[in-house]
Amino acid sequence: MLDAIRTFIDVATERSFTAVAKRRDVAVSSITRKIGTLETELGTKLLARHSRALVLTDAGEQFLPRARHIVSEMDDARHSLADLQADPRGLLTVTAPAAFGRLHVIPAMTGFLKRYPAIEIDLHLSDQRVDLLTQRVDVAVRMGTLPDSDLVATRLAPSRRMVCASPEYLARRGHPATPEQLLEHNCLTFASTPPPEWWCFSGINREAALPVRGSLRTDDAEALLGAAVAGIGIVHLASWLVGDLVRAGKLVVLFPDRPTPSKMARSAIHAVRMPGRSHAAKAKLFIDHLKNSFGEPPYWDGF
Repeated sequence: MLDAIRTFIDVATERSFTAVAKRRDVAVSSITRKIGTLETELGTKLLARHSRALVLTDAGEQFLPRARHIVSEMDDARHSLADLQADPRGLLTVTAPAAFGRLHVIPAMTGFLKRYPAIEIDLHLSDQRVDLLTQRVDVAVRMGTLPDSDLVATRLAPSRRMVCASPEYLARRGHPATPEQLLEHNCLTFASTPPPEWWCFSGINREAALPVRGSLRTDDAEALLGAAVAGIGIVHLASWLVGDLVRAGKLVVLFPDRPTPSKMARSAIHAVRMPGRSHAAKAKLFIDHLKNSFGEPPYWDGF
């Protein structure tokens, strides 16, 4: 049955019995017979000829993504069972956003490498989103709301943004009592397109970004953080970036009890991987290690 499902996926992708038969070096009748067996088992037609073209029926359109999921799960299971026969070893390629990688992935990674000394990690820290297939990446850490895709995603931690300022700034300029009062303060912002949740607050301005302004605009979040610690202004940054400085008393969280905007409900920190890869077992081990290292709630939110 699994071979018939694979055949259906290939035919649905190629839209041709002949092309699939040629690629597999078998007779066309062999391909059509497997499709027929699958259709009989499912009790419905999956493919139909229309104006000399091969098209998916409504049932075929509905079954195709499920078929791909079935095959990827079986591939993952096979790779995982094979890896049980030996200690985890070999190369694992990982990407993560630069600042998050330095602060949180690398400390967790060192513990992973100690636990699995036969594994090698090729770690790339960059804020550019890479294509896992073309770049041959096993695990990618991603922020925000994930688009629909065939990637297997694991939620590592919630995504929270905190409005913060230094005690020095608040002593000099005063403590804003509400988010609307940020319009009267020096707010440090991104120079280019900001993250979609920036300066957005539940129940205020229809949850659209407040038009704050300030004396510093930059594309680098860590530069904004440094300026805030120095008392230049107020920032709206991820809790994983400001947590240590809040605990150290160098930053103060404003509006700590304000609920999260509805647009951030699906926003989180995820680890994603390609289904069906031969490195799936190592990738799962690494993702589980990250999740356990970060904790629930994550350690950086402990302030």
